[in-house]
Amino acid sequence: MGYTITEKILARAAGRDAVKAGDEIMAKPDFVLAYDFPGYTDVYFRQMKEEFGIDRVAEPERFGIFIDHMVPVATPKEEELHQGTRAWCAENGVELFERRGIGHQVAAEVGYATPGAFVVHFDGHISQLGTFGTLGIGMRRNVLEAFVREKVSIRVPHTVRVNLHGRLQPGVMARDVFHHMVRVLGPASCRFQVLELGGDGLEHLTTEGIQSITCLAMFTGALTAIVNPDKQRLDYALPRARKKLEPVYSDPDAEYTAVHDIDLSNLEPIVVVPPTPANTRNLSEYVGLHVQNGYLGSCASGRLEDMEIAARILKGRQVKSGFMLNVIPTSQEIMAEAARRGYVSTLVEAGAFVSSSSCDYCFGRIATMTEGQRAVSTGTLNVKGRMGSPDSEIYLCNAATVAASAIEGRIADPRKYL
Repeated sequence: MGYTITEKILARAAGRDAVKAGDEIMAKPDFVLAYDFPGYTDVYFRQMKEEFGIDRVAEPERFGIFIDHMVPVATPKEEELHQGTRAWCAENGVELFERRGIGHQVAAEVGYATPGAFVVHFDGHISQLGTFGTLGIGMRRNVLEAFVREKVSIRVPHTVRVNLHGRLQPGVMARDVFHHMVRVLGPASCRFQVLELGGDGLEHLTTEGIQSITCLAMFTGALTAIVNPDKQRLDYALPRARKKLEPVYSDPDAEYTAVHDIDLSNLEPIVVVPPTPANTRNLSEYVGLHVQNGYLGSCASGRLEDMEIAARILKGRQVKSGFMLNVIPTSQEIMAEAARRGYVSTLVEAGAFVSSSSCDYCFGRIATMTEGQRAVSTGTLNVKGRMGSPDSEIYLCNAATVAASAIEGRIADPRKYL
C-alpha cells in the first residue's frame, strides 16, 4: 500500500524511511513561523528564557516572524509588543517581516512555501502553504515546543481526499468551492485529518484560488490542506524556496479515510450566513438583503484575482451612498501589482477605501460595525462580534459578490455585472 504526500513529508522530517497515519513521531519542522500577537509570541519569548533557560533559538534560519496585526498601531501598548518582537528577532538572528502584508501570504512570497517542507505555526491558516505541496500545520500553543527543541511530537494524521472536476462558471470563485465543500461534506468531515485536494478541476483553478481553499481548511475540521503540486505551482514556489527539497506526491494506491468527488461546473455563488462558518446557502436565497459594509481582503481572499474581478464589476460604477467598501490587498506585493494593473485606481474612483495590507479589518480592530449593521465579507469568520458589535452580522461570500453588493447596498448576484 502506498503513502500520502503528508506521510512522505513527515517521514523525511522524522528521519524515517516511512511512516503511516496514526504513528506517533518526533519530526523536525523545516520552518517555524509566527506572527506577533498578545498572549502568543510574547509569552513564547518569555517562557523560552524563564522556563527553559534558552537565550537563543538554535538554527535561526528555520524561523520567521511576521508583524501583520495591529498595523498600524493604535496604542502605546501595541507598539511595545512590536518593539519586543523586533528586539527578540534581532537578539536571535531571526528574520522579521514587518508591514509586508498578511503573514500567511507573505510566507509564500518569501519562500517558506517550499514544496515537500514541514512548517508549523500557531495559526491554522498557515494551511494555505499546502497549495504548493508544503505541509503547514497550526499547532496553537503547542508550537512553543518548536521554539525550545529541535523536534515536535506529532501523530501522523489520516487524510481525506477531495477530487474536483470540471470548471467554474463566470461569477463563481474558489471561495464558493470551499463553502460548497463544507455544505456537502460537513464542518467536521476532516476532523484532525489532512484535506488533500486533487482531480482534473484543479487545472482550471488559479494558484490564488487554491490558496483560498487551502487557507480555509480548518472549517472542515482539518489540521491542514495540501495539494500535489503541478508545474504552475512549482514554477511559483521553487525559485523562491528557502530550502532545496524534492517535491513529493501521493502514491496512486495511498490510503484515505474517505474520497469525495465534487463537480464544479454547476456551482452557484454562495453566501455563508451568520453566526457560523458552516451555515452555507445559495446566494440567490439572500439577494436583496440590505447591507451597509463590505470587506474585500484577508488571508483567504484579497489577491490579484479578487481585486481584478471587483475592479471589473465596479469600473464605471459607484459604490452606493452610505455603503462602506474596504479593500485590503493580502500583501504589499499584491497591492503594488494591483496598482500597476490599474485595479486600485478603478476601485478608488468607484468609491472604495483601499488600504495597505493588514489583518486588522478581518478581526474587527479596524472598520468595526455597530449594532444592527450587516457586512458582506471575504474574511475568514462570521461569528458574532468578529467585526464589531455582537449584534451586527457578517455574510461571507466571494469578492465579486462584495463588489456587486457595494453598488446596490444590498446582497447582489455579481453575474449580472459580468
